[in-house]
Amino acid sequence: MRCPKCGCVDDKVIDSRSSKDGLAIRRRRQCLECTQRFTTYEEIERGILMVIKDDGAREKFNREKLETGINVACEKRPISAEAIEEMIREVVDELYDEFDGEVPSKVIGRKVMEKLKKLDGVAYVRFASVYWRFDDAAEFLKAVQRFEERDDTATIQLPGF
Repeated sequence: MRCPKCGCVDDKVIDSRSSKDGLAIRRRRQCLECTQRFTTYEEIERGILMVIKDDGAREKFNREKLETGINVACEKRPISAEAIEEMIREVVDELYDEFDGEVPSKVIGRKVMEKLKKLDGVAYVRFASVYWRFDDAAEFLKAVQRFEERDDTATIQLPGF
């Protein structure tokens, strides 16, 4: 591991323990050059998962892209970083468990929306507005009204479905 402070590659592991969910190992390390302490996580490397876009194009699944979309939707909302990370981990685990090699992008969006709806209604509507590519405020208002009226995202017929 490269030290985040000085860039040295020599370090020692001070502490190792399993994460809460048992899917990763958390290690506390100390740089042998500058004595800076830092944390690393080790996870099982999974196979490649390809995302099939609406236009048929395929691209490699990118966890960071998923994180960015969720973080933008949750910005300035009373949601803990731990809750967001847990949700991301759940979505990624479900995708790898349910799909072998290829997953439609719509499935990813629906999974995220299901989890956001349970977590925070405003974050859900923010994510949905980008996911469904609303063209004007009227479409956005309809989505908010449907969100208030219904409890099940699978029954809401909105643009793109």
